[in-house]
Amino acid sequence: VCIHRVRSCSSIRFIKSKYVCVFDKSALKFSHQQRLFRTSAVSCGQIVQFKLSDIGEGITEVTVKEWYIKEGDSVSQFDSICEVQSDKASVTITSRYDGIIRKLHYSIDDIAFVGKPLVDIEIDASKGVASEEDVVETPPMSHEEHTHQEIKGHKTLATPAVRRLAMENNIKLSEVVGTGKDNRILKEDILNYLAKQTGAILPPSPKAEIFPPLRKTETVPAAPKDKARKIPVPVSRPIVFSGKDKTEPVTGFQKAMVKTMSAALKIPHFGYCDEIDLTHLVQLREELKPLAELRGVKLSFMPFFMKAASLGLLQYPILNASLDENCQNVTYKASHNIGVAMDTEQGLIVPNVKNVQVCSVFDIAVELNRLQSLGSAGQLGTSDLTGGTFTLSNIGTIGGTYTKPVILPPEVAIGALGKIQVLPRFNGKGDVFKAQIMNVSWSADHRVIDGATMARFSNLWKSYLENPASMLLDLK
Repeated sequence: VCIHRVRSCSSIRFIKSKYVCVFDKSALKFSHQQRLFRTSAVSCGQIVQFKLSDIGEGITEVTVKEWYIKEGDSVSQFDSICEVQSDKASVTITSRYDGIIRKLHYSIDDIAFVGKPLVDIEIDASKGVASEEDVVETPPMSHEEHTHQEIKGHKTLATPAVRRLAMENNIKLSEVVGTGKDNRILKEDILNYLAKQTGAILPPSPKAEIFPPLRKTETVPAAPKDKARKIPVPVSRPIVFSGKDKTEPVTGFQKAMVKTMSAALKIPHFGYCDEIDLTHLVQLREELKPLAELRGVKLSFMPFFMKAASLGLLQYPILNASLDENCQNVTYKASHNIGVAMDTEQGLIVPNVKNVQVCSVFDIAVELNRLQSLGSAGQLGTSDLTGGTFTLSNIGTIGGTYTKPVILPPEVAIGALGKIQVLPRFNGKGDVFKAQIMNVSWSADHRVIDGATMARFSNLWKSYLENPASMLLDLK
């Protein structure tokens, strides 16, 4: 019971409008010393429908994957409300209001539509109602020296100054790899990430730690040359016979694959295959792999494949182009945003490394490590999955030598890499030697690319990989 003392002269004033005063009419006798007692109080909170805003890329519907709140919970601005998944990426929706959750409009795995209410939030009427604009993955600004944002159990460490820099440049902290203590994101990490997105070349940070090459006297543990052959082991799953057919909706990345591959079938494909002798590249990678590990980066063959492809695209820009729907105009892309097909629990995804033409092999390896980590956790952003201009698919990590890759529109070419095999080959003197052989399968849009162009590009790409030292002559 809230009791307020009100003195009235010529009129009665109610101090707080959110309280409703209930009393007997007979008590209304106007005198200078009259006391009025409130016998009850009712909160008049205002219900606001928090709508799902447009998250870009023409997305009109998403699937609700996880709720971080429930009805009755109190939320503040920038608190995570839920995680939704479109056919391109997973996005965390955060609150714009301070209030209490009164209703969830969707359950897990329901389809939510852009512009429709997501949750109902009761807010304080005295504070007014903000405009209906959702906040998507916006990091909170704290007054503490060090803050963190928790996304699906992972804490992103950064100072307020770093968060402000990321916000000003529209960068999601969940996509930045932190190089500080406990993976804390530093200012240099934001600048390096921004340079990769825009293609700008930034001066090296004075705090960057330089690792000198190993001396000849130092020994590096070499990997065993003869690895045991991996035998596929069938996955044991319980046999369940229900007697009924099971129907499931096509959602998430599988739904994106349906749209993309349906559009790809309209492209007249032609294929070109060849084999690459990676003997010298295998030796070079074994020498550089320990140096990369000292910097905390896993160095695979893919960064070399991507850099060699980028050098080839400089000579044959038609392979890094796109064709409009009416087949009237060809757009030559300035950036080499090379996509890498990844097999994840969510399905096939193709994130891309931006501006490979201005990246070193080590830069590409760092970005690939980041994309693989986010892909495994299902946290790839829309920017990582869009804007690709050329694609490589490393099917050899699973098995197989040749395949027929399908072009990802609006791109005009794609390459599929087979597994590396130790096979006998002849040298120039006719002697048999042990060679590391990899097969490559190219697919190209025959409307704008002819077979000769594809063959010349493949030969140039092959020469860079068979003689990796030759890439030094063309690196910028």
